Amino acid sequence: MKKRLHNPNRAKTNRNYTVEEIADLYDVHKITVRAWIKAGLPIINEKRPMLILGGDLAAFHQAKRTKNKQKCKPGEMYCVKCRAPKKPDGEAEYQQKTATLGNLVGICPDCYTIMNRRVSLAKLGQVRGKMDITMPQALRHIKREWRSYRKH
Repeated sequence: MKKRLHNPNRAKTNRNYTVEEIADLYDVHKITVRAWIKAGLPIINEKRPMLILGGDLAAFHQAKRTKNKQKCKPGEMYCVKCRAPKKPDGEAEYQQKTATLGNLVGICPDCYTIMNRRVSLAKLGQVRGKMDITMPQALRHIKREWRSYRKH
């Protein structure tokens, strides 16, 4: 079963929650909430019903989100399958999406899946590192004169 990241903004910081309310809020089982408590989610006191501060709940989920986050260094792209930043096998291709933004597309050297990295055209030099990047040439448009269509 795949782990799910829970949105820390769902918990109101000025409110106290019971285990059942947290289970309803995040659409998980009560046992999952109790596992979070064992994993370090602070409770107000040991009395029943267990109460958790909303601010502590939000901070717990925010910490879980940032714990495994890995930033790509210059010359690296993130492989979703390997779950790690890697240097692409061969060269990466820049695919322009808007006038200022595009995607770098490369192939993972270990699992050979496609890796993507969103990058601004202005920051392409910073992201490049030692990575070889190909920029596709713009397609030439064929211009036809209106006169060539008219019959003489």
